[in-house]
Amino acid sequence: MAPTPESTSNPQRNARTTPAPTLTLKPGTSWQDAWQRSLAAAPEAFRDDRALNLWAGAWHPDGAPMPATSPVDGTPIAGPPRLEADAALHAVRASLDQHRAWCQVPLTERKARISATLDALTEHRELLALLLVWEIGKPWKLAQADVDRAIDGVRWYVSEIERMLTDRAPLPGPVSNIASWNYPMSVLIHAMLVQALAGNAVMAKTPTDGGLVTLTLACALAAREGVPATLVSGSGKELSPALVRSPEIGCVSFVGGRDTGGRVATAVADLGKRHILEQEGLNTWGIWNFSDWPALTPLLRKTFDYAKQRCTAYPRFVVQREAFADFLTAYLPAVRSVRFGHPLAVARPADPLPELDFGPLINAGKAKELADLTSEAITRGAVPLHRGSLADGRFLSSQDTSAYFPPTTLLAPPSSSPLHHAEPFGPVDTIVLVDTEAELLAAMNASNGALVASLSCDDKDTYDRLAPQIRAFKVGHGKPRSRGDRDELFGGFGNSWSGAFVGGELLVRAVTEGPAAERLPGNFPDYHLMP
Repeated sequence: MAPTPESTSNPQRNARTTPAPTLTLKPGTSWQDAWQRSLAAAPEAFRDDRALNLWAGAWHPDGAPMPATSPVDGTPIAGPPRLEADAALHAVRASLDQHRAWCQVPLTERKARISATLDALTEHRELLALLLVWEIGKPWKLAQADVDRAIDGVRWYVSEIERMLTDRAPLPGPVSNIASWNYPMSVLIHAMLVQALAGNAVMAKTPTDGGLVTLTLACALAAREGVPATLVSGSGKELSPALVRSPEIGCVSFVGGRDTGGRVATAVADLGKRHILEQEGLNTWGIWNFSDWPALTPLLRKTFDYAKQRCTAYPRFVVQREAFADFLTAYLPAVRSVRFGHPLAVARPADPLPELDFGPLINAGKAKELADLTSEAITRGAVPLHRGSLADGRFLSSQDTSAYFPPTTLLAPPSSSPLHHAEPFGPVDTIVLVDTEAELLAAMNASNGALVASLSCDDKDTYDRLAPQIRAFKVGHGKPRSRGDRDELFGGFGNSWSGAFVGGELLVRAVTEGPAAERLPGNFPDYHLMP
């Protein structure tokens, strides 16, 4: 329940003044319900209480499962079976054999198999969404959207793939995918199916933090249709020699943080291997000579979707000092109206699932990290403009809420704080005030490259002059930008991206071979080429 307009940003004063309705888990949505439905949908991919690894076209009970709990309420869930390095090497070699066979499959048959996979994913849409809720804490509406974007996006590629493959051929080896946990379907499964459609066998490592059962079910449905998919679990350090450095690998596709991405970038650069490395950057929203404040509030509210656990989230606002009072008038109602809590909690069994902006963070450790960073920044001089309270959330009685973090806003984080220069990956906004255009641009480029940015200013000529100086792949004029779907391109500037750009036709070009002297659009060590 959101605070009333009269409430302040003091957590104690944000507590409820009237008793909240007692909430209960909606019938049919428990983890055990989701697990049993998964076993019924793909019995070959699970055994008793564990998921299996998929390689060489078969499911294997190798690897000791790690313990795991749901961020939603601490419920024990299936943990990833950690494959050892030797087994991972066998999986890579088997994937190469699949790749060589798949390259010979006619495009018409590849399209038919991918289309059949999409039909199966559509049949199990609600189960996949429910698994996303339990495994990574997505609210129901956003979980459904994640599944839908994967299905709809790949269907578009099926309809467009023939023109995209003109004078192009599959890579010499399979594509290895290492992705973060936040978008298992619309990023990882989407990419794998497009890569396979283009003629490649595909491999993926299950994200350690979540998404195991979702990905296992999706890959089981693909494998049934003859799609050459491999899915293994394990630590990045243990599996990296196989999944990144193996000579059999034709391309490495990575989505994650800069530290891990930097190590992968070094490895693929040393090997001269095709790569697509999407890394984090501090996406910023600038406010300069702007006056349409009523239009800004709903956009600001939208930036809190999924607790800003997105590569295209906006955690930093760079605001013209003389407009700061007007900005707060637009901003505070937005942050105070954010709804968060247990994604499956309802007041009555027949009620629809709640429409929340976000649920938990990915785990309790991340919530504690943000709490510590916020407290440290305030101690060093940041000004708390809004500090939400867990009392504002919708929770079951006595449930574990250790993975939840209420929305928080800080003014002027000190330069010594990580919140000054890095993406928090959680519902923490920071605001920096500036007086000149030079300061505006410097503050918006604080992380040496970003995926997206936005600039709100009334005069289009001013926007056209300043936007090219913002080091982000996409810059919105008074509106947020995103990865995009279908034919929309995506990439990053500076340290936020390494390798080939993707989206639309570029995704297919990134995982196929063209003319011998081809220079792919992307951000490479020796050149930067925009589409």
